[in-house]
Amino acid sequence: MMRSTCAAILFVALAGAAFANPTTKAPATTVSQTLPSEPLVVDLKASGRQPGKRGGVLRMLMSKEKDVRLLNTWGYARLVGWTSKLELKPDILKAIEVKDGRVFTMRLRAGHKWSDGAPFTSEDFRYFWQDVASNKELNPGGPPVELMNGGELPKVEIVDALTVRYSWSKPNARFLASLAQAREPYIYRPAHYLKQFHAKYADKAALAKMVAAEKVRAWAQLHNQMDAIDDNDNPAMPTLQPWFVTTAMPANRFVFKRNPYFHRVDAAGVQLPYVDAIEVAITDAGLVSAKTAAGDSDLQARGLSFGDITVLKANEGKGRYKVLAWPIAKGSHLALYPNLNANDAGWRALMRDVRFRRALSLGIDRADINKALFFGLATEGNNTVLKGSPLFKPSYVSANATYDPKAANALLDEIGLKARNAEGTRLMADKRPLELVVDTAGEAKEETDVLQLIAQHYKAVGIKLVVKPSDRTLMRNRAYAGDAVMTARSGWDTGIPTADTSPDELAPTRQDNLIWPKWGNHYETNGKLGEAPDVAAAQELLKLDQAWNAAKNAAERAAIWDKMLAIHADQQFIIGTVSGVMQPIAVRTTLKNVPEKGVFSWDPGAQFGMYRMDEFWFGP
Repeated sequence: MMRSTCAAILFVALAGAAFANPTTKAPATTVSQTLPSEPLVVDLKASGRQPGKRGGVLRMLMSKEKDVRLLNTWGYARLVGWTSKLELKPDILKAIEVKDGRVFTMRLRAGHKWSDGAPFTSEDFRYFWQDVASNKELNPGGPPVELMNGGELPKVEIVDALTVRYSWSKPNARFLASLAQAREPYIYRPAHYLKQFHAKYADKAALAKMVAAEKVRAWAQLHNQMDAIDDNDNPAMPTLQPWFVTTAMPANRFVFKRNPYFHRVDAAGVQLPYVDAIEVAITDAGLVSAKTAAGDSDLQARGLSFGDITVLKANEGKGRYKVLAWPIAKGSHLALYPNLNANDAGWRALMRDVRFRRALSLGIDRADINKALFFGLATEGNNTVLKGSPLFKPSYVSANATYDPKAANALLDEIGLKARNAEGTRLMADKRPLELVVDTAGEAKEETDVLQLIAQHYKAVGIKLVVKPSDRTLMRNRAYAGDAVMTARSGWDTGIPTADTSPDELAPTRQDNLIWPKWGNHYETNGKLGEAPDVAAAQELLKLDQAWNAAKNAAERAAIWDKMLAIHADQQFIIGTVSGVMQPIAVRTTLKNVPEKGVFSWDPGAQFGMYRMDEFWFGP
């Protein structure tokens, strides 16, 4: 293929201040030709870690080729990034200055280079903004939604080779946190590499040959194909991550090698990452646990679940690994997502009736799920923020979340669903049986087990639950189109937010929020697609989300979070089950600096990301 052959946010304190790393000069022993003039110097001892040595190959297992993009998540080189203490600090950037909460001046590191040795400068930001994000052939929908602020696009200024400024007319509280996401928006691109595929810069004859060779319709399709910066499917694509992919797809084994120009260095002058290479073996999802137990992985969480802990612990000695258990920072381990945008008029009316959603919640015996599947170690309750968050309140967990089939039956009767068929299943207004089809990706036995238990619970209230497993992409597309009336997946990714964490996951701002995909699509496309919210509580959540982004201080943002969490607890938009389930992590006994205690969080945290995989190393 051509891809393998072609060439807690300190927002208030930041207002009017510089946001910079205290240590900027590298030790004298630094290999200066491969490092920026002012690299990010990491003090491992200050964080209780051991300085390491370079070398070794870290092995991992994945069940799908596309999962190799997770190496960009776990490598976690970001313009600004979360620390393990949930503080946001510059990383790729030398510093960032924030004025009035709306003007963001970014300072790059002099001498910083892409993985192929080309300079990383403000030209890479200019190219993305002017030639990619704002090019209608490449992006018909316009720049990414992360750069929109109440419908307003930023003013982007290229001040000099090492300075870029983003500004809006109003405060934009979510901008910094968006840059630190597990899957970041990448507001820069390797201009030197991508210009060869851009009609504005490339030789026309050469570009036409590449378009023909790749069998695509036009240069824009070719450029977008080569510009999948986050997918790790193009070995020629330069990166700023600690490791870069060297293997083209398709393959059953992928090799990532150390980025020789990575910008971090330890206090002794050793350039990170410590590990030379990462090898990812693609294997059947059902074999990941067995292969891990056999010692075929050096660091494994992907593909493992709570139910694997017993077998993994039993094989620790033989497999020469140890098993860690980090709580998963999801609002709920598995949740039900009523589709308020369902096409079926009968189901849409039910899903929009808060009494029906409360009945569904009251009809679940969470204690049964906890005891049967998680040894009673999980927390039973709603999809909401976890106890580790400063925004936590017990009422958010417990509201309408106690098993009460009597109350659930009363609510269903009140709605008018009194008639039943011979099997005891209630009848909808149009006389159809109340058969609730739940679309699921069906990727984990744990998910199926939870849904089967819920199906048993719902029989007591006259609801027949039917599980419909399918491919994850198909499941999402059915929900987006309104064909799925309910889906099942994990709860909020943001389970441990602070007041300064964006609450956009709580409002209809995203299509991938499966309770209101059409409303989210309407927001993401600035009203061009989807549908405008027409349920009062959802409209209020959207207003609160916008108010949070314009709030002047952390206290105001905390108050807005409180209102939004209270609305969700009352409205039961997402029906949670249990949270705080442990994620098993198998770690080679010789792999150092992997925390014994951690939190397995997607946002904020990027799972392994905030614990800095580039600092892991092999020792005795």
